Amino acid sequence: MTLPALPLDEWEATKVTLHLWVQIVGKVRMASAAPRNHWWHVPLYVDARGLTTRLLHARNGVSFDICFDFVDHRLVVRTNRGEVESFALVDGLSVAEFDRRLHEILAGLGVDVAIRESPFGVPMTTPFPDDTEHASYDPAAVERFWRILAWTEGVFEEFAGWYCGKTSPVHLFWHSLDLAVTRFGGKRAPALPEADAVTQEAYSHEVVSFGLWAGDQNVREPSYYSYTAPEPPGLGERPLRPDDAVWAEQATGSMALLPYEAVRTAADPRAALLAFLESAYEAGADAAGWDRADLESSWCPPEVSRTS
Repeated sequence: MTLPALPLDEWEATKVTLHLWVQIVGKVRMASAAPRNHWWHVPLYVDARGLTTRLLHARNGVSFDICFDFVDHRLVVRTNRGEVESFALVDGLSVAEFDRRLHEILAGLGVDVAIRESPFGVPMTTPFPDDTEHASYDPAAVERFWRILAWTEGVFEEFAGWYCGKTSPVHLFWHSLDLAVTRFGGKRAPALPEADAVTQEAYSHEVVSFGLWAGDQNVREPSYYSYTAPEPPGLGERPLRPDDAVWAEQATGSMALLPYEAVRTAADPRAALLAFLESAYEAGADAAGWDRADLESSWCPPEVSRTS
């Protein structure tokens, strides 16, 4: 597969609209799913046609799912009774209209839930039912984004298989629209009494996390990232691979970054991304004092295992 380019400037308006649509669907998922550790009941997942909530359970016993179909560019709701309802994702479909149509479909199927009708953790603050400003949709750009997510999901899954400790699913968090996978070292992290409830639950244990975001107001370039929490001393001084990878100081601490473009144009994109993930893991795990040898799975390649 030839990975496509995805400069943020060319689809930023679409990305903002899509992000808000995804937040609406994500909030429906959160309200329809039993709580899980580290907010694992909240994200969406990449699938063969776009993004999905996976199976949800309404209080009336009906099972359903919600899918962004980025092949036919439709929002699709299906139930275990055989019902399928959908509407087109098109340029000009505002956040307000998306929100109205989705709840109308869910209500008609008897599976609607109340959600907090406002964006979370993003610069946009207009409540969803009132947001007629964000209504951009470039289907070609969205399809490129989805295909990048799908390719990345495969590499993240391979990398996750090298580890036998607790590992998150590969999932898409709608907070920042990033595809992520997280490794846990096994120890509880120090309490964060001053943090909000979301942060306290997310970072209750020591982690090294990895992901991909498509760029935002702070980091314009689409990038792969990794961070270790809580951040151990000297993390940002440890080596990263490949050569294009750098440590960047963010408000939350040291972030390892590798531009998506460097992966896309590498002679072997998969190898380049795996090298970045492994080097960032080695940096975080070693700085935090994890026993890397004990945490390797039997699927960890010998050349990686020799570095432990």
